[in-house]
Amino acid sequence: MKHVLRASALAALFGLSAPALASLAYVSNEKDNSISVIDVASLEVVETIPVGQRPRGILLSQDHSKLYICASDDDTVQILDLETHAIIDTLPSGEDPEQFALHPNDRWLFIANEDDAIVTVVDAPTKDVLAQIDVGVEPEGMAVSPDGKWAVNTSETSSMLHWIDTESFEIKKNMVVGQRPRHVEFSQDGKIAWASAEIGGTVHVIDVDNLEEIQTLDFQIRGVNQDKVQPVGIELTSDGRYAFVALGPANHVAVVDAQSYEVLDYLLVGRRVWQLALTEDESQLLTTNGVSGDVSVIDVDSLQVTKSIDVGRYPWGVVIKP
Repeated sequence: MKHVLRASALAALFGLSAPALASLAYVSNEKDNSISVIDVASLEVVETIPVGQRPRGILLSQDHSKLYICASDDDTVQILDLETHAIIDTLPSGEDPEQFALHPNDRWLFIANEDDAIVTVVDAPTKDVLAQIDVGVEPEGMAVSPDGKWAVNTSETSSMLHWIDTESFEIKKNMVVGQRPRHVEFSQDGKIAWASAEIGGTVHVIDVDNLEEIQTLDFQIRGVNQDKVQPVGIELTSDGRYAFVALGPANHVAVVDAQSYEVLDYLLVGRRVWQLALTEDESQLLTTNGVSGDVSVIDVDSLQVTKSIDVGRYPWGVVIKP
């Protein structure tokens, strides 16, 4: 596996003072068993890190010192130290972890185990398994509300959202949505949850206080067959202006007015767009495009795609470290 020497290492080698670390994006490459590291300033890949088998979901610890990685075919969660870019530990995860979410306490990982129809809750510092919660068939998506009250799991085959009380680890409500739900994203204030239904071709907007759906969105793209419009990842701007929805093999990102729920535009990106991440200042949106093996860069102000960055095979998840 090819590595690129980091700027800090070069500085140490030649006795120079190290420059300030740039913001970095981390992209999980499902088929290459690797993480691509992108310098957000230059929009270039600066390092490729070998990790476990079939990495998919990735997320940052709250202090941005660690990256958690769902190594799905290794049945484990790996911990990558973001200073050294070395794997420093593994966590029990249940079988086939695909997506997970971190509680605001920065300790509890809620992990969807697709093959076992359970959600595993792990205390990351102690590695203790706190609970295993029976959910629907083929659980995938996971999200935790900003206040830490709710963990939400999507079960693909059951077409349900499971609302889990994070104190009792009990399901309080099962909500039927469109076919094959894949992802849940909470608004910054936690009042609204957005859930994508891949095969249903819809996004479901939910009032969290009442646990009731308030809007269903669908998408029509001129020249694209409707069966290719498959919503997966969702990213929300913190000001409540936009919701961005990755539309899978439709190869577009939908731009939605997050207040009126009107679809404003469709942006053409790479093939099979999967997940999304905003830069810290929210000026740019990065998308992972599995089939084309690249990351598209979208300028949020102009809503224009400005660049494509080649990464590994089948990029899946993306997070950005400030």
